[in-house]
Amino acid sequence: MSDLCATLEALYTARSAQHLGNDPLSFCHRYTDPADQEIAAVVASSFAYGSIVIILRTLEAIFAEMGRSPRRYVEQFDPHDGLQLFSGFKHRFNDGRDLCALLWGMRQVVEQEGSVRSFFLRGHNAGDDDVSGSLNRYSAAVLALDYSAVFGGGGIPAGSYFRFLFPAPASGSACKRLCMMLRWLVRPADGIDLGVWDGVSPGQLIIPVDTHISRISRYLGLTRRKGADWRMAQEITAALRLLDPADPVKYDFSLAHLGISDGCDGKDQSRCTLCPIIGICAQNLTK
Repeated sequence: MSDLCATLEALYTARSAQHLGNDPLSFCHRYTDPADQEIAAVVASSFAYGSIVIILRTLEAIFAEMGRSPRRYVEQFDPHDGLQLFSGFKHRFNDGRDLCALLWGMRQVVEQEGSVRSFFLRGHNAGDDDVSGSLNRYSAAVLALDYSAVFGGGGIPAGSYFRFLFPAPASGSACKRLCMMLRWLVRPADGIDLGVWDGVSPGQLIIPVDTHISRISRYLGLTRRKGADWRMAQEITAALRLLDPADPVKYDFSLAHLGISDGCDGKDQSRCTLCPIIGICAQNLTK
């Protein structure tokens, strides 16, 4: 355990501006007002799936339209104009209607509660062990908003991929993008995460599990599960909580960028020699 802790601490210390620049979180750092940062976090995390090159290209296009203040853009967002503006938008499963529904939904969230934070806290219990119930309630509340201005009187179509943007732990989903958003906003500001939300304890956060985190966590013995689902996310977080109960997802950014930026894919062994976790990595130790 001491070797793991020391290795992860060294990895955390080695984070760089280059890593941040290769991450969707970088778009939140373009703004200094917390009101802008939380809207940027919602948008940037929502489309943080697929290859990093495509993610950054998609977000660059969206934020170019949102201008200097994402919060002001959302407050003034008109679905009719948005559907025309984003008619050609496509990010893998999601299209322009999904993007417009996201922006329209956030406008309603802000109008109802004044901020995304306040809207989220409506369904948050500070006494819960983690954010499982909070995310269930948050996603349900967002999806229950009125989207007729985007989708028509029938509400969100049955086959729409808009729901994909708001999964829930109750369905078994790892909820990677929502957990990522919470990490960005809740963890203390450390040059990477923003620390602009209070009311949610960093100790309640669950690690965002993607292909990189699931694979590398298995290498480090943080999980034995194979499927990247909510149970895996909880298991990895529980292992990390033994290292830092108050801030269990502290190492998420560093671990993820072993894959995102440093090229760890479990296949190219030439990269292992210089890998900072080589001394404790099961992939290396079994060779």
